[in-house]
Order: sequence, then structure tokens, then C-alpha cells
Amino acid sequence: MNARDLQDYLNARIPLSCAMAVEVLAASGATGVELAAPLAPNINHRDTVFGGSASAVAILAAWSVLFLGLRAAGRAGRIVIRRNTMSYQRPIGGDFTASASPPDATAWSRAVAALDRGRPARIHASATLRCAGETVGVLEGEFVILPVPQ
Repeated sequence: MNARDLQDYLNARIPLSCAMAVEVLAASGATGVELAAPLAPNINHRDTVFGGSASAVAILAAWSVLFLGLRAAGRAGRIVIRRNTMSYQRPIGGDFTASASPPDATAWSRAVAALDRGRPARIHASATLRCAGETVGVLEGEFVILPVPQ
């Protein structure tokens, strides 16, 4: 699945991505995901990005890297966020990006093995927010991948 395919999937299946004008810049289960979002549809009363929008884009990036990893591994599963922590280093005053790298190989192998046994898999994923080339926030998330009958 390439960036355009992921963009189409998110637009069709996660409508909030359209409302927030999220654009997929890069999409790979092996190397990571990068999403971009403009300030205008995500603005708050202080003319910066609304914290909920920033968090949503970060979660979407982390979710997407797991989704692409499942696709690449030929596995099916429902990915849901279990918990997360969002840290903001400073207000986001313009268009911004969220990037997420794949989980480490050991954690990913354990998750796939759990799915192969028909069990839910817990896995950590993180995303970094950047604006004007600087890190402005970090998401640490725990996701659960629920097996689906095939």
C-alpha cells in the first residue's frame, strides 16, 4: 500500500482525517508513516493548532504504521488505541506533520505470534509532531490488535 492508497483508505474509513485535511506524505510498514495537516481546519482560539487535533493526527500516524505493518505481514486485525500520553513541547503555530516509525522487530514478532494464535496483541507505537522543522510534540501510545476470523 502506497501513500495514495493509505490516503484513500483514511478518507473513506476515518472521516475525521478529511475534516482535518490530513495528507499522507509517506506510507510504509517497514520505514514508517508521515502525515501532514494544515493549521486552518485545526486552529483554536489562540491561532495555534487545537491540542485535540494535534493528538488525533499523532494517533492516526501511529495507527497507520501498525495498519501498514499488518498489511505487509499478510495479517488481519482490528487496531484500537488502548491508552496514550501526549506531550506538547510548545504551541503549534502553523502547518505540522506527524511521523511514526514501525515498532521494534521483537515487539512486532510477539504481536504477530499472538494474532496467529487467535489472541489480541498489545503493542506500543509512538509519533512525533513537527512544525517548521522543530519537534513540537510526542505521542506514546499502547494499541491493541484484535484478531479477526479469516
